[in-house]
Amino acid sequence: MNLRIQKCSLIHLEELIKTSRTTFVEAFEKQNNPEDFKNYIDFAFDKEKLSSELVNPNSHFYFVYDNLSLLGYFKLNEGDTQTDIKENASLELERIYVLQEFQGNKIGEWLLGQIIELGVKLDKKYIWLGVWEQNSKAITFYQRNGFSKFDTHPYYIGKDKQTDWLMRLDLK
Repeated sequence: MNLRIQKCSLIHLEELIKTSRTTFVEAFEKQNNPEDFKNYIDFAFDKEKLSSELVNPNSHFYFVYDNLSLLGYFKLNEGDTQTDIKENASLELERIYVLQEFQGNKIGEWLLGQIIELGVKLDKKYIWLGVWEQNSKAITFYQRNGFSKFDTHPYYIGKDKQTDWLMRLDLK
């Protein structure tokens, strides 16, 4: 594979909406109440919401490609755009998704390497993320790549209150 990342801008909005919705549905639709899930998708991946996030200088979306094929994306947050910690020394990995058809090819590990490089370039001390406590596959993936649990927080899919593990990887 010839992987590369590309920072997203407003010209990528429609593709970002499509990819965000597709990857989230692939990952979580079966485990959630259909009405709550639909409401969450409509809110989280709304055109206006994603547009405002794309122009925010503290939020960074990146697509990952193999040649011309889009494989997935990730989103990083700095400063006050972080969902919890909001420390200048930290970088939140809010989203990292690979389309289902490309999973199992170590793309996620490659992406984490790119994210770590970006964190170092941004002079961050650590990267943190939230992962659903019932997503054992993702938790194992993050642990295998050096992340450790330090707390939990609530995460809502519609009205359904779920629990995310907060995990951290120190860079310095």
